[in-house]
Amino acid sequence: MSDNPLGDFLRARRSGLRPEDVGMASYGVRRVAGLRREEVAVLAGVNVDYYTRLEQGRERHPSSQVLDALSRALHLDTDGRAHLHRLAGAAPNDRPAQQRHVVSPALRQLMDGYPNTPAFVLSSTLDILATNALADALYAPFTPADNLARMAFLDPAGRDFYTRWDWAAQATVANLRLAAGIDPDNPRLKALVGTLTERSTAFSAMWQAHTVRGKSQDAKQLNHPDVGPLALTYQAFDVRDAPGQQLVIYHAEPGSPSAEALSLLGAINATRQRGARDPHA
Repeated sequence: MSDNPLGDFLRARRSGLRPEDVGMASYGVRRVAGLRREEVAVLAGVNVDYYTRLEQGRERHPSSQVLDALSRALHLDTDGRAHLHRLAGAAPNDRPAQQRHVVSPALRQLMDGYPNTPAFVLSSTLDILATNALADALYAPFTPADNLARMAFLDPAGRDFYTRWDWAAQATVANLRLAAGIDPDNPRLKALVGTLTERSTAFSAMWQAHTVRGKSQDAKQLNHPDVGPLALTYQAFDVRDAPGQQLVIYHAEPGSPSAEALSLLGAINATRQRGARDPHA
């Protein structure tokens, strides 16, 4: 992890914007991609020397007003703005005091009450903490199905499973960046990012982009070896009595081919489970 996360984030977001993205005319030869420091300073209404100090880590505690101005200048969304405030120490302390990795029996029972749709619980570092039967079947191509980031970047099944792999991978990294802003000293997060950076050049490049996004709802295009293409949506819910945990529920449009495929996947999984329990059946 960097010792200047605020500066790294500002620099990465600046490099991802072009003058035309922010309504500015481009002039001169640009040696690097993105906006110049001077242009960000103008857009935010701050002194360029002050902005330079922010990027270089010589100034680490800008006011909320300056952070809001930078958020607008850099076109940050809600997650990005909150992340910027956290990095500057200007956001409420929302870091979990101690994350639990044990899923309560009541929540497990709730997930099992959704037999026709995959449901699972994630930690803030995307470890899969608990699953229902259909989620087990959905992630069966992975060995093991333990962490969404590891599965996407390091498991050979990942690029076949995620039809839009680039999109899924970028969203995964953005989730981890959000977690890093909330709990930068999390040892599990540091170990995971270290492993992925070392073993995946794609992860390393996406991590350096500093894109930030939390899980809430989205569409998933998957390809399962047993039932073929799946077009799903999901909703993610914070687990109130276990900070850092999220319940994720996938959904297929009723009557759609994907709904039929999920039903078939459930039947296949049930048959396999019966066979495993009674090999002579």
